[in-house]
Amino acid sequence: MRKEVMLVTGAGQISMAVARRIGHGKKIILGDKKVENANTIAKVMNEAGFDVVPFEMDLSSRESILEIIAEARKYGEIRYLVNGAGVSPSQAPIEVILKVDLYGTAVLLEEVGKVIVEGGCGVTISSQSGWRMPQLTAEEDCLLATTPTEELLSLDILQPENIRDTLHAYQLAKRCNEKRVMAECINWGKRGARLNDIAPGIIVTPLAIDEFNGPRGDFYKNMFAKCPAGRPGTADEVANVAELLMSDKGAFITGSTFLIDGGATSSYFYGPLQPGKQS
Repeated sequence: MRKEVMLVTGAGQISMAVARRIGHGKKIILGDKKVENANTIAKVMNEAGFDVVPFEMDLSSRESILEIIAEARKYGEIRYLVNGAGVSPSQAPIEVILKVDLYGTAVLLEEVGKVIVEGGCGVTISSQSGWRMPQLTAEEDCLLATTPTEELLSLDILQPENIRDTLHAYQLAKRCNEKRVMAECINWGKRGARLNDIAPGIIVTPLAIDEFNGPRGDFYKNMFAKCPAGRPGTADEVANVAELLMSDKGAFITGSTFLIDGGATSSYFYGPLQPGKQS
């Protein structure tokens, strides 16, 4: 019997939490550059009654993205996309961050949007980081949203001389994710499908632990200590939002970004995390 197909990229805690929340009874194709990570999560989920197929894929490669889409379509029409793949500022240099988080996400949304079934929906995971960089011009936002994918990395705003460090590259990538969702949701809508973005703050995952132990570790610990929630979030809390967006209760929501950061961004602009007020 053919099942509804869910395509999941990034074999991490957030992807797994979302897949567990809404993936029961569906065929889940789980892609990750490190196939051993996909194998591990597939084993855990399959032993809990899910139907997960691990797949090696590289988000920075259009060819690899097309391969995982083709694999998913062997089992039926793709109805759901969960994109949790990416690298953090402490895990990769500027070039890799832009190629994976920015370009790769844009390609994935574009290519899945060509085949998503009517009634389908997708969620991509960006970051609160896209909200804390200086405001871009309307023209720059438009370029991030609409530039053909193969020309994105040639934009002036993304050239090395215009990027301060890996955090700035990450912020630009996540801002681009949000703008691409706005633009791509129009194409998805032509197929009767929806697309949204979730921008988490500090969520306890292995990636976050890398950040805690990295050069900006004290900065991140201070951030969640001084945000209104007073703590980091969990992957299940992100899954709560994804469940809304990917269910019938979210049927009128598309092209949107949901910030789930315990109020850290609010504190950054108007509270104790404001630059110059931190101690």
